[in-house]
Amino acid sequence: MGLAENQLCFDLVQDWILNNPRASICTPEGVDEFRDIAIFQDYHGLPEFRKAVAEFMGQVRGNRVTFDPDRIVMSGGATGAHEMVTFCLADPGEAFLVPVPYYPGFNRDLRWRTGVQLIPVHSESANNFKVTREALEEAYEKAQEENIRVKGLLITNPSNPLGTILDRETLRMIVRFINEKSIHLVCDEIYAATVFNQPPFVSISEIIAEDTDIECHTDLIHIVYSLSEDMGFPGFRVGVVYSYNDAVVNCARKMSSFGLVSSQTQHLIAAMLSDDVFVTRFLAESARRLERRHNGFTRGLAQVRITCLESNAGLFLWMDLHRLLKEQTLDAEMALWKVIINEVKLNVSPGFRFIAPNRAGSAYGSPAV
Repeated sequence: MGLAENQLCFDLVQDWILNNPRASICTPEGVDEFRDIAIFQDYHGLPEFRKAVAEFMGQVRGNRVTFDPDRIVMSGGATGAHEMVTFCLADPGEAFLVPVPYYPGFNRDLRWRTGVQLIPVHSESANNFKVTREALEEAYEKAQEENIRVKGLLITNPSNPLGTILDRETLRMIVRFINEKSIHLVCDEIYAATVFNQPPFVSISEIIAEDTDIECHTDLIHIVYSLSEDMGFPGFRVGVVYSYNDAVVNCARKMSSFGLVSSQTQHLIAAMLSDDVFVTRFLAESARRLERRHNGFTRGLAQVRITCLESNAGLFLWMDLHRLLKEQTLDAEMALWKVIINEVKLNVSPGFRFIAPNRAGSAYGSPAV
């Protein structure tokens, strides 16, 4: 339960592979293309791969927006994509604002080799952790007082670990904020196709394409995407940086040579994502199965009086376990976590790992569904 692995639709993928043996260069049907794929390829990526990923990104977003294949830079999963775009945008000692609670892996992805700092943006459980202008301003001003240069804001939409989405008005507010501060906006949208109920997912790409009444310097906008969660392929290490900034695209292309996606994987993915019938069926069935799993899980928790934040996306549940604590302290939260992992044998992540803004000592958890 400690891994965000979407295994609900592996049967659909396996069926497609069996019915499309030519998509692999390691089958008798596809071996004729082995030589062409096995030799050195353009570091920009196979053209058919970038085209298929761009079209898939558009389809995931309901075809309300289109993506330019020439702006797609591949990387070794979202981890590599995040580090790559961080290297492009910031120098050691500079910072990104990050609304909390946030995915704890960001401390590794964005900081370990870049020297960049992460500054938490406060949120309240009372309003379901909504990102507010006041909290953004407070975090930004605090950084200024400490002589830390803020280079960007990182948002995750849909959220890991909350399983919620950012609404259109919040996204519009965020765009206004980064424009006024002249800082970059990095949007992690790797769970875009895991939305299984209303309200619908709204991509930052839709905001800058449709909302003409707000000023938007598009060269400040960058999207991180991958197939790890939406397709359930974390082992394939297919990550993407999609930037509206030409300089970032050019810089990231040079850096991507240190973390390329294998040509064999590109070839297979290009064939799979170019099959419109398969993609349409996969997205619909994935949403249906995610909703069924989510509903079953939350009903089971409700039977033992454990409540969850209302959510409709991602692979997570944000549980409130504070009534199980012996006292409302961090030590008590750690003690409860040790009982769950050592005696119950479930790897449920404790709230403090996500820089969670909980009540004093309240225990929250986010298990992957």
